[in-house]
Amino acid sequence: MEYTPQFSVVWNNLGFFLQGVLLTLQIVVVAIAFGLILGVSGAMGRTSSNRWLNWISSAYVEFFRNTPFLIQLFFFFFGLPSIGVKMTSWQAAVLALSVNFGAYSTEIIRAGIEGIGKGQIEAGMSLGFKKLQIFRHIVLMPALGSIYPALVSQVVIAVLFSSVVSQISAEELTFVGNYLQSRTFRSFEIYLTIALIYVGLVWSIKVVAYLIQRRFFAFTQYIR
Repeated sequence: MEYTPQFSVVWNNLGFFLQGVLLTLQIVVVAIAFGLILGVSGAMGRTSSNRWLNWISSAYVEFFRNTPFLIQLFFFFFGLPSIGVKMTSWQAAVLALSVNFGAYSTEIIRAGIEGIGKGQIEAGMSLGFKKLQIFRHIVLMPALGSIYPALVSQVVIAVLFSSVVSQISAEELTFVGNYLQSRTFRSFEIYLTIALIYVGLVWSIKVVAYLIQRRFFAFTQYIR
């Protein structure tokens, strides 16, 4: 029998799709915020002369960059409760995405920091800047500007990675799609819609990132 697409199943369930999009954005925004904090902290540790800080940061990066995201997610949601640490699917999703994003952004930010010339740091010291002021104004902001496109690309990857959290029943966009498909059996219409929504989310992020780049990092190459 010839298959006839019926996109009415999409229009009739727009509310479910919207809920999925909102939860996806919620998870991603919170995870990226915490991930950036971890990334900056990790980059400071990776470039630190303190052996212990450097070792801890390196171990963190190596562990989370060399294990599958799905295993990390399962560890937080299924593994930690075995030792008495319980969390909701939303909390596990945010935690897993945060530490994963943080590990990758650590290396991106570290590369930017190491690209700052020593002469600029020495100039800041000669002007009487404190170490924290030097790191914030002379090192971090120019470093972020130089690696901004790479960081935005990592944000996009995090958005796409968020689809995996449906495996622990976090009710984001992919979970909603799976739920509707199991009830309506309209796989073509539902998964095509979800794919287009992800494309829309990614392009929206790129537009926002472009505007931020124009405002704060105009000296970098434009994001494409």
